[in-house]
Amino acid sequence: MAPASIRAVLALAALLALAGCSEKRAGESAYGGAAAAAKAAADEDSAFLAYEHDVAVQLPEDEVLARAEAVQQACHEGRFGACSVLGAQQQGGEYRSASLTVRILPDGVEPMIGLASAGGTVGSRSTRAEDLAVVVRDNAVAQDRLRRELERLREFQQRQDLSVADMIALSERIAAAEAEQEAAEREGAQHRRRIDTELLTLRFEPPRGERGRSEIGEAIRDFGATLALGTAWTIRALAFLIPLGMAAFVVVWAVLRLRRRRRRG
Repeated sequence: MAPASIRAVLALAALLALAGCSEKRAGESAYGGAAAAAKAAADEDSAFLAYEHDVAVQLPEDEVLARAEAVQQACHEGRFGACSVLGAQQQGGEYRSASLTVRILPDGVEPMIGLASAGGTVGSRSTRAEDLAVVVRDNAVAQDRLRRELERLREFQQRQDLSVADMIALSERIAAAEAEQEAAEREGAQHRRRIDTELLTLRFEPPRGERGRSEIGEAIRDFGATLALGTAWTIRALAFLIPLGMAAFVVVWAVLRLRRRRRRG
């Protein structure tokens, strides 16, 4: 084998060995990072919890919509800290109700509930927490792996002995790794947002007794319209049944007459 070929083979072997060592160190680093993340999650149970609250507020019916708008305005103004409105719904008419979903800092949850229920009562309340420790750890490991992979790929990209096909394949892999890294970073930011803030859903409605009285009053007011509608449907039903009754009468009359003729015969 020519000396130049020997040097090329040795250089390639050294490069592969270096890559293998790098992969080994990367694996150890990833394992160490995952272990550290798991230990941190075990030490601080509440560090990766995403809280969600659902609160039903009972208010006089004429205050429901105004209170929902006031709470929404308080969120927009950041009166109790950074706050984002994720959804709002209102229903007017005879039975008024509203709902509001916001994402707010933990310290602002209770003041926001206090504003929503001022002058009323909290009918029901539920709180749940989702543990994101595993997904946060996995996302951190994935980001670290992609970061190191991009570093190695960019180092290879600087080599002068790559063919055109190798350069194209390397560029495609770098682009794919960068896209994966951006997606992982967005997912990590969303996890962090869910942990640092809490989801609060407020449902505004009148007390059940008041709602029942409202429904009775509505039924009394609609008595005339309901009576007229029922009468109209009865007339339509009679108009539909009269031809059927006449046809049934003719058939029965024909059958009876036929039987009489047979008896006489």
